[in-house]
Amino acid sequence: MDLEAIDRDHYYDGPLGAEYSKDRTVFRVWAPCAEEAVLKLYPDCVTWEPSLVCPMTNDNGVWEAEAEGDLHGVYYSYTITHNGVARETIDIYAKSSGVNGYRGMVLDFSRTDPEGWAESKRVELKSYTDAVIYELHVRDYSSDMSGNFVNRGKFLAFTEENVTNSFGDIIGLDHIASLGATHIHLLPVFDFETVDEGSDHPAYNWGYDPMNYNALEGSYSSNSFDGSARVREFKELVMAAHKRGLGVIMDVVYNHTYSTDHSCFTKTFPEYYYRHANGGYSNGSGCGNEFASERKMASRYIIDSLCWLCTEYKLDGFRFDLMGLLDIETINEAARRLRQIDPDIILYGEGWTGGASPLDESLRAVRGNVRKIPEYAVFSDEFRDIVKGNVFDERNTGFINGGHGWSGEAVRTAMCGGVYHPQLHRELAHCLTDSPCQTVNYVEAHDNLTFHDKLRLSMPSASEHEIMTTDKLGAALVFLSQGIPFIQAGQEFLRSKPLPHGGFEHNSYNSPDSINSIKWNQLRANRQLALYYKGLIAIRKKFPEFRLSTGDEIRSQVSFEDLGEGAFIARIGRFILVVDPFWHEIRFKASGMVYADKDNASDEPLYRVSGDVACRRRSIMLIMDDEKVK
Repeated sequence: MDLEAIDRDHYYDGPLGAEYSKDRTVFRVWAPCAEEAVLKLYPDCVTWEPSLVCPMTNDNGVWEAEAEGDLHGVYYSYTITHNGVARETIDIYAKSSGVNGYRGMVLDFSRTDPEGWAESKRVELKSYTDAVIYELHVRDYSSDMSGNFVNRGKFLAFTEENVTNSFGDIIGLDHIASLGATHIHLLPVFDFETVDEGSDHPAYNWGYDPMNYNALEGSYSSNSFDGSARVREFKELVMAAHKRGLGVIMDVVYNHTYSTDHSCFTKTFPEYYYRHANGGYSNGSGCGNEFASERKMASRYIIDSLCWLCTEYKLDGFRFDLMGLLDIETINEAARRLRQIDPDIILYGEGWTGGASPLDESLRAVRGNVRKIPEYAVFSDEFRDIVKGNVFDERNTGFINGGHGWSGEAVRTAMCGGVYHPQLHRELAHCLTDSPCQTVNYVEAHDNLTFHDKLRLSMPSASEHEIMTTDKLGAALVFLSQGIPFIQAGQEFLRSKPLPHGGFEHNSYNSPDSINSIKWNQLRANRQLALYYKGLIAIRKKFPEFRLSTGDEIRSQVSFEDLGEGAFIARIGRFILVVDPFWHEIRFKASGMVYADKDNASDEPLYRVSGDVACRRRSIMLIMDDEKVK
């Protein structure tokens, strides 16, 4: 098949999917090599026999059919014939679906708007570095019995107010907002394949197994057999977050689909939507296939999908899974289009792949090409591994947990957000970017061990107090470094994923709720740590020197002094930040008000120091320098 000729001769920029109006709905699907296409309508998502079968007409590869009347709530599919084989499929442009995603649903989306939806406003974000991102999974949020939620595991749990744990502590969105987060990053909420939405006790999955990108996951709705329920209830989730001043970031996985031969893309147009290598599907995702984003209609699909989701659900941002498998041209055009919808939208992703890809390296949205994708930030795996040790070796240690292989200079480099600094680099070419807005700093995410579990395994003889002390040091580096701070839900109270027979789970993508759920009662046991995180976030949000947005600002406001053995002083605007990664005190000269030390952090002064000052072991001390305040 000559795919270049397909793109040249059959590219189409008109409407696709089900175009609804109260009097009629027009259905269009792009399938230029199909021999026949048939529209089928169904009264619900489970009835076997269609209520209408309508042949579609072909105009240069776009198949079209029209059905009269108000079809709101009607389900539909296409049967498309290739090489004499007819296969029924959901529309790849379907914007909602029935149970388990086999049929699309026609909706008048205005009827899905909850009361007050028109007044729900997105979060304003002047700079990416103003964001504080809190990652969580819809089901993890409310499935544990320690949280007094009514709608466990559902979108609607996010709409519940003043929810408490067993001790009466406020949890949920109210806790997240009070912590100081600006955005919640939701693991995939689009329709994914491996969870049976019709089950009373559906299996668990993170959701990185895409089925339908434009439709929402039905297992998170109160009624998975009604495709309008998931739409309305997700809007209620977004509205509840916006009410608390929290933006909503959607995790998107356009790099692969769960199925290949049986996916809706293959049934619609075999071969076109996937990359190939060595006579089969290429596997840069590590999941069996790669979405061919560089092909014109595949690129258009991704952009259309992002714009639809952003517009209809008033989303505040997108996080791109394995963004390194997407081509630069597509994601740059997506950013341009998305900024027309919301100028403050935040965009970031994983700047790597899951394996070898046939897409030329120069065309990929990988970390090494970050200068070519200026509207996107990428996760800093260097920051992560320098601070706590390699994530693929559970006992490997980093700067804060005893690793002697990481120098203080490596940490200082990470703290500059990946940009050039004359004290740390020989030349500009050695840096990935000149904007800290392109770097996401983190030590914990859904992948790999939680921060607590990594520290526990890499510091086997440490007490829980020492683990918490080390956690505080790591958190200080995340929130006081240049770039975008990112934490996983529960990190602020030592979230852990212990296995029943010992050890910890490092890849819980399909583990049960008993492992994945957020144990909200830990908030009481580790309140001191949660308050420390809250204080660090407050400092970051109050003082702009911790949210610099250009390389020039960093070079003019940040300098370093090496204290030996990995310890150092960072002078950041008005502040002196002393960092001591070892189990002994270091002494230095300073005068000013202390905002953070080993025990506490606050955006209001804690106490004054003057003269010879001691920074206690394995901790930081943040002082507003009297000399800079004058």
